[in-house]
Amino acid sequence: MVNTIQSYRDIIAWQKSMDLSVAVYGKTAQFPKHEWYGLAQQMRRAAVSVFSNIAEGWGRGTTGDYLRFLRTSRGSLCELEGQILLSERLGYLASADVQELLNGTAECSKILQGLIGSVEFQQKKSGLAKNESHGEW
Repeated sequence: MVNTIQSYRDIIAWQKSMDLSVAVYGKTAQFPKHEWYGLAQQMRRAAVSVFSNIAEGWGRGTTGDYLRFLRTSRGSLCELEGQILLSERLGYLASADVQELLNGTAECSKILQGLIGSVEFQQKKSGLAKNESHGEW
């Protein structure tokens, strides 16, 4: 039986990044009040950006757009990682929380990189032009 992806919600990278976002929301709720509209919000936006870009790229319907948005998701993951490390330095997150979030970013990054590689391979193998529809992966 072949697992075809019918929707962006079937993509493991999307599922894992959604889980990571939930974790980020939980951890940033512990931040001091003066950071609720600063670093906490920035971390939340970066985390939400990861799964949002996966979905938006999928929805655009072309391989070129899909790859571009997947790479943007990867950039948002790097942004989030830096923000997690800053939160630790500022004393807003305990070491255990930092490790949990960094493990989540690492897992998402590996899965996302694998997805990018797979889409690039399929694009080359099938000779899809950048603006051709990706259809079902």
